Amino acid sequence: MARTRVSGRRDDVQVAHVVEKFASLFETYGFPRMSGRILTQLMVTEGPGLTAAELAESLQVSPAAVSTSTSYLVRVGLVEKLRLPGERRDRYHLPDDAWYLATASKDDLYGRIAELAGEAVAAVGGPRTTAGQRFDQMRDFFEFLEREVPALVETWHGDWARRHKLVR
Repeated sequence: MARTRVSGRRDDVQVAHVVEKFASLFETYGFPRMSGRILTQLMVTEGPGLTAAELAESLQVSPAAVSTSTSYLVRVGLVEKLRLPGERRDRYHLPDDAWYLATASKDDLYGRIAELAGEAVAAVGGPRTTAGQRFDQMRDFFEFLEREVPALVETWHGDWARRHKLVR
C-alpha cells in the first residue's frame, strides 16, 4: 500500500468530503454513522479537540446527536473527554494512541465472547450438531484472537514508535 505525504494548504471542501467518506466506510462495517463523522472530524481538527457545540456546528447536526455519539466513542476508547484550564465546557479529542488504546484495551472482550460461545456449544447439543460446530469454531477463533491480538498490537506500537523515532 502506497503512503501519500502531502504538504500544503488545507482544502476545507476536501476535508468535509474525507469526513463523510470515512463515516460511510465505518458505517459499512457496523459503526454508527454519526460516531464515524465525529471521530473523523476530531481527526481532521488541528486544535486541542472540539466542544460538543463546535462538533454540532462543524457537522451541521443537533447537539443531541453529538451527545449520544461522543458518549459511545468515549465508551469504546477512541475519544477522550477533557476540560482545559479556564474553560467551562468539555472538549473531545483523540488520544495520541487512539487506535492502539482502543484495540489494546478491549476489557477481555475476546475472552468473554469465547466463553459465551463455549456455553452455546453445550446449549445447542454439543459440537457434533451443526449449530454446535458453528459455536465451537467461534469459540476457537475468539480464543485465538485473545491470545494473538495483544502481541500483534504491541508489535505494531513498537514498530510505529521506532519508525517515528519515539522513545517509549
